Amino acid sequence: MYIKKLALFVGLAGASFLAVNATANTVTYSTSSGATESGGNAVNATATFTTSANTLSISLTDNLSNPTTVAQLISDLDFVLSSGQTSGSISSSSGLQRTVNGDGTYTVGSTVSTGWGLNNNVAGGLQLDALGFIGPAGLVIGGPGAGNKYTAANSSIAGNSPHNPFLYGTINFTLTIAGLTANDTVSSAIFSFGTTAGDNVTSHASVPDGGTTAALLGGALTAAGLLRRKLSA
Repeated sequence: MYIKKLALFVGLAGASFLAVNATANTVTYSTSSGATESGGNAVNATATFTTSANTLSISLTDNLSNPTTVAQLISDLDFVLSSGQTSGSISSSSGLQRTVNGDGTYTVGSTVSTGWGLNNNVAGGLQLDALGFIGPAGLVIGGPGAGNKYTAANSSIAGNSPHNPFLYGTINFTLTIAGLTANDTVSSAIFSFGTTAGDNVTSHASVPDGGTTAALLGGALTAAGLLRRKLSA
């Protein structure tokens, strides 16, 4: 009887894991600690990718507080899919607008479509791009400094009409990519910063297993609950 119950637990855990893992697969990439753009200014960005059937969801965040120059703001994101697709389309995107005034205060705008575009077949992958579509505005900015103001911002940020409004917070994209599955993942990612194309900073995966561990843990917990009810029946 004990052996049968143990086998039931293992079977349920495996089945639950497969069900979770078949739904979506998530991996997060971040700039390395101490990363800088070409001018030597600090940058800090994170992108979380979730793959599912024919869909790639991306959440992009600038983690650098109180930036000095627009060169520290995120302007595009290159990535390569493990399944090899190099084309797709943006089905939706959204971000909160923020205008930084000349004195470092800011005005909160509306949640809008980002205006970013998707470039296909870029270095064996795809590229979400602000500069080639919306121009120097719409870059992703981090939070303010002391006193809830952008006290370090120079004239490339504060009161700069061509560069404002920026996008602030977590910026979301949903891409349609034919043939993509939850078993696929993003194998590499590169962030770009500033208003000059090509100022690239590589990144590392902060969830190297693509979220498999979390899925397995969730499956095991689900199975454990089912087993507990089975044993108490």
